Amino acid sequence: MNRKLKRLISSAASLTAVLTFSASMATYADIEPNPLISRNAPAYDNAGASYSAKQGNDEHYFSFWNVSAPNYLAYDLSAVPQEQRKSVMAVWYNTSSYDGIGQYQSRNMEPFSYTIEVNKADGGEYPEDGWEVAVTVDDNTLSSRQHAVEMEGYNWIRLNVKSTDGGTGSNISVNFDVHDISGGISDSWLFLGDSITAGGMHNCYGTGFATYVNQLDSRYFPIQENGGIGGIRSDDGKENIDRWLEAYGGKYVSIAYGTNDAWGNDGSGAETYYNNTKYMIDAVLAAGKVPVLPKIPYSTNADVAGHLGDFNEMIDMLYEEYGEKLVQGPDFETYFRKNPEGLSSDGVHPSSEGYDEMRRLWAEMMYERVYKAETATPPADEPDYGDANLDGNVNLSDAILIMQSIGNPDMYGIKGSDSSHITEKGAKYADVSGGGDGITNNDALTIQKYLLKMIEKLPEA
Repeated sequence: MNRKLKRLISSAASLTAVLTFSASMATYADIEPNPLISRNAPAYDNAGASYSAKQGNDEHYFSFWNVSAPNYLAYDLSAVPQEQRKSVMAVWYNTSSYDGIGQYQSRNMEPFSYTIEVNKADGGEYPEDGWEVAVTVDDNTLSSRQHAVEMEGYNWIRLNVKSTDGGTGSNISVNFDVHDISGGISDSWLFLGDSITAGGMHNCYGTGFATYVNQLDSRYFPIQENGGIGGIRSDDGKENIDRWLEAYGGKYVSIAYGTNDAWGNDGSGAETYYNNTKYMIDAVLAAGKVPVLPKIPYSTNADVAGHLGDFNEMIDMLYEEYGEKLVQGPDFETYFRKNPEGLSSDGVHPSSEGYDEMRRLWAEMMYERVYKAETATPPADEPDYGDANLDGNVNLSDAILIMQSIGNPDMYGIKGSDSSHITEKGAKYADVSGGGDGITNNDALTIQKYLLKMIEKLPEA
């Protein structure tokens, strides 16, 4: 077995043990998948089907569509079934700090003036004419935005950037995704916070929140905006949250301030932090969205740790006050107190490994508290060929499960109904390479070719 496959199996195996949370949990039974439908769709910019255009919607968020403005990034979605693109959420991501406030703000190749446009032309060849403007944004200051767009009857969508934060002629650097929201906007998240959020909740450094959720349940691939800004406190959040909510079309809003409030504070600021956070929770609720509130992370820096307990007591009060109106986020105070090796040398910010654990904990806890609702979409009764994990979809997780079962039969094998193993029924539908020879690496490869549209359909064994 090659080294890359070993790493893949090792990484996937680590996800089979989901944390058990004893705290009371709110149930949000109306969450439905908002599938990502633009992944690896034919992509074009003014250089044609360029390498850079393809990087805008590939599976690697550490690669970007990076060109000089003005320019456009267009996707041919004609191969996506019409019922899956009647209404879509078009979202772009840049790695700058979320907004231009605070002493550590950074702006780097963000779209400044742009439009989202659609086109009815047939797929297969980029249309020069016929583009209709669905969304117009001028004077943007944010590092990511999502826009609901009606696409019934349309086959193409494009992000048309007129200028960036550096002006015309400066580079653009974004990833651009399109999600199906025909059944409503459910699976969309904005993580607001300070530098800890800014450093941890990108989707391009290591495994992102959305990818971790997808690994837990392949029906979901969340829209995930990083709203972190270094150096700011809860009063900055209070001053700006109404403006941020106006620009945010999603559902869940995490409010993760407090480290800078506690840093050097004698404890007298805890009540102010409580009032600021309460204001933000109320603003999220008034906007018809769901607030999410994690605990402030533990720190080995005495200037932060001295009165951190006072601030987290305010969070406990808010949990009790709001009950099921808000979602309790991860308890990062307990986690980093037990795992201080996950902090960097300053004792405040997590290390790269610590940030990865934060994202994993976010995904696992939200999967337990938000996604695993009784009315979530059940898997199809009868699977399609290629559906190795029997979740009702054929995607990369099926290929991974096949490779796991071949590479480590003692751990995975063909056993029971545990999602960490392939079942006998799953093995039957995983055998797609022909010949009825059971599951092999060729089955995993065939599924990947199908997902890349190198073959039209999966053959039945």
